[in-house]
Amino acid sequence: MSRIALIACAWMLLMAGSVTAQDPQYSQFYAAPLYLNPAFAGSTNQSRIGINYRNQWPAIDANFITMSAFYDTYIEDKNSGVGVLLTRDREGILGLQSISLALQYSYDVRLTQGLSFRPGLQAAIYNRSINFDKLTFGDQFDPLTGEMINPESAEGLNTGQSKFFPDVSAGGLLYSSRAWLGFAAHHLTQPNQSLIGEESKLPMKLSGHAGLKFYFKPGEMGDGFYTRPQERSIAPAIQYRHQGEFDQMDVGFYFTFEPLIIGTWYRGVPFKQVNGFTNNESVVLLVGFTKKGAKDILNIGYSYDYTISQLGAGSGGAHEFSLVYSWSTRNPRKPPKDKLMIPCPDF
Repeated sequence: MSRIALIACAWMLLMAGSVTAQDPQYSQFYAAPLYLNPAFAGSTNQSRIGINYRNQWPAIDANFITMSAFYDTYIEDKNSGVGVLLTRDREGILGLQSISLALQYSYDVRLTQGLSFRPGLQAAIYNRSINFDKLTFGDQFDPLTGEMINPESAEGLNTGQSKFFPDVSAGGLLYSSRAWLGFAAHHLTQPNQSLIGEESKLPMKLSGHAGLKFYFKPGEMGDGFYTRPQERSIAPAIQYRHQGEFDQMDVGFYFTFEPLIIGTWYRGVPFKQVNGFTNNESVVLLVGFTKKGAKDILNIGYSYDYTISQLGAGSGGAHEFSLVYSWSTRNPRKPPKDKLMIPCPDF
C-alpha cells in the first residue's frame, strides 16, 4: 500500500472517530457520580474520594480502557458542593486517547420540607491525542515466512497529533427521601475535537436518570449501645443517553441487603434499530460491598457486562471496578442542618 493510501486511510479513521465519537460509559454510573452529573458534587453532604476502572471488550484488540478519579466535598454554610474529576479513555488499536480535567459546583435548594433541587455546573479542559505505535505494515514482515523482520516501518504516519480544547456542562437533580430525577447536558459548547485541522464538533450528550427506593424492615448490626440499623431496600432505576446518532438506555434495579448490594440491568434500546439490527448491547450484573462506620462509608463494587449485541460474547464483555470512600468533615459541636439525603444507590 502506498504512503498516500495509508495517509488517506488514517485520515478516514480519524474523521470517523471524531464524527461518530461517543463518550465512554460506566455500568456503575452511580459509583461515578461526578461523571454522570455535575449536580452530584457534594451530594453526600460529606467529603468523598473515588476511583473507577472499566475494560471494555478485553478479548479483542479494539478494546477501550476508561479510568477516572474524583474528589468532592460539601460546604454546609454555603449549601454548596464542589468537586474535581479526572478522566482518561484510550482505544487499543490506534491509541486514540482522551484526557479531561473538570471542576464542578452545585447548590442545594430546599423547595419544600420533603423535596430538594440541586443545579450543577462543570468547566473542563480536554486533551485528545493519537498514537499509531500498534499498527504494523507490509515492509516490517518477511514476505516468505510472514515473520516480523523490521521493528519499525518506513511509513511516516504522524503519531504526535494532539489537541486541547475547553468544554462546559450542566445538570440538575430533583430528589426526595425516596425518589430522584436527574438531567445532564454535557459538551454544551460542542467544541471542535478534530486532530487534523478539519471541523469536527464533539456532539452534545443529553442524559436523564431516575429511580425510586422501596425500604423494607431494616436489619441490625452490633449489640446494645452500638446497635445500628442495616438497610434493606430495592431500587428500580433507569438512565437514558443521547449523543449524536447514538441512543442508549439502562434499566434495572439494585437490591441492598447491607453490607451486600446486588444489581442487574439491561442496556440497549430495543425499540430503535441501528443499521437494521435491534439495539441490544448487554446484560449487566453487579455485586457491591458497603461498610458504614460512625462517620465514614466505604463502597467497593465489581460489575460485568455480558455482551448480547452482534459483537457477541467473544469480545469479552466488560469488567468494571469502583472504590469510593466518604467521610464527615463537619464540626461535631455545630448543630446539623435539616438536609435531605439523595436516596439513589452508590453503584
